Amino acid sequence: MDITAAREHVFRMLDVDGDGVISRQEYLTRPDRAAATLRRDPNDPLVSTARALHERVFAAMDANGDGQVTFDEYAAWAGAETFDTVCREALGSLFDLADTDGDGTLDRAEFSRLREVLGNTADNAATAFDALDTDGNGRIGRDEYLAAIRDYVSNGTSPMYDALVTTA
Repeated sequence: MDITAAREHVFRMLDVDGDGVISRQEYLTRPDRAAATLRRDPNDPLVSTARALHERVFAAMDANGDGQVTFDEYAAWAGAETFDTVCREALGSLFDLADTDGDGTLDRAEFSRLREVLGNTADNAATAFDALDTDGNGRIGRDEYLAAIRDYVSNGTSPMYDALVTTA
């Protein structure tokens, strides 16, 4: 997959209603959707942190400040530097919501619930988990999860996303 196709894939996942733009509301409901699906109390400090970090990401993505992010805005914005300076923390906060035992790793069930919240099906989440669990210990660490996302938005490929896209 090339970088443009990878960014189109992520954009479609973020454009929940499929209208061709990521609205502010659409993006900022991600932490609350995640909290509900992952059975977190809406007042949990981890949910509050995720909300604040998602506000920061949306403000950075919305180049013209109109409350909507077009694909062109997203494609111009996305990349390794943006991931490192803005997205890593927000995506890490969703990982933390899914990490129900707080051990810094996700088991297969936690990973599948997180990926479903983010727009993937349970079927392809299992394949993606296997692609990331290279040591076969049944756990995915926070850093390896975030590295896979960074690779995808920066280079257009990662073992996790290759599995998600191939089986989708």
